[in-house]
Amino acid sequence: MISHRHIDRVYLAQGSTDLRKSIDGLAAIVQESFQLDPFSPCLFVFCNRKRDKIKILHWEHNGFWLYYRRLEKGTFPWPEADSPSTKAISPRQFRWLLDGLSLEQKSAHPPVHAERVV
Repeated sequence: MISHRHIDRVYLAQGSTDLRKSIDGLAAIVQESFQLDPFSPCLFVFCNRKRDKIKILHWEHNGFWLYYRRLEKGTFPWPEADSPSTKAISPRQFRWLLDGLSLEQKSAHPPVHAERVV
């Protein structure tokens, strides 16, 4: 399971990605196409054309994790793009994505930034 404690950001590779790529290929996309650091404490999430599979690249301490998820039914609500680009989302939106929900939830409780206990 992915630990969200050490995740700074989650980046979605908009559009589709050839998921035959493994760690080195996906890290090269992150570094060369997106000009981001694949060794940063971020999740880099890629989706196939049919939107039923995702791969998640994550660097931790001394090596990469590569998570893979295949849906048996349904699709991921994935953002489209004409050119290679990323979309930064919150860890909360990432959980929604994995649950098949839209990244923009109209009925979710908004975050509360409390100043003090009443």
